Amino acid sequence: MIRFRKKTNIFNVAFTGLSAMLSVGIVLYGVGHFGISVAWAEIVLNVFYIACIVMMWLYFFKRIDRNCFNYWTSMCLGMTILLRDIIFAPPLMNMALNKICLALAVYELLLLTFFYARKKWETYRKSDLWLILIVDVVIALLYNYDSFLESKPENALYIMTEIWIRPTITYGLVACFVTETKSKK
Repeated sequence: MIRFRKKTNIFNVAFTGLSAMLSVGIVLYGVGHFGISVAWAEIVLNVFYIACIVMMWLYFFKRIDRNCFNYWTSMCLGMTILLRDIIFAPPLMNMALNKICLALAVYELLLLTFFYARKKWETYRKSDLWLILIVDVVIALLYNYDSFLESKPENALYIMTEIWIRPTITYGLVACFVTETKSKK
């Protein structure tokens, strides 16, 4: 038994799960290739990404309820934002770009905190849910722009995959949240 009946919802979850698993595989390959001393933080982040993917599949096949799914995926997503974008923020070439990415990361954490602090999270507007994804995509675009400025072709695939893995997972999670708010109203 699966949770969703519409083909678009099934596609969203399947696309996110498969692309995220491919991304995690590429990042783990990069950790092996570049060494643990260079990419040790990616292993920690991948634990949270893998947890989100597993919970997404468990939710899809009705093995966990929506409250458990929403709580734990938001915790994992929040931890990746906190670790990757705030505590261990990558050094960017432009200081203004660095400050903008930091401010957007804090804003995204506030969005997640506000979303899950509500007792009736189903009443949260769909546009606010998609705003979480939009902020994550803007952060990824800014990191992407900075990586083009640095132009390191030997590890370009690894860097691009690492940048876009969280927005991919965020897309799937927000798509699941939006379907939950639709089904409860």
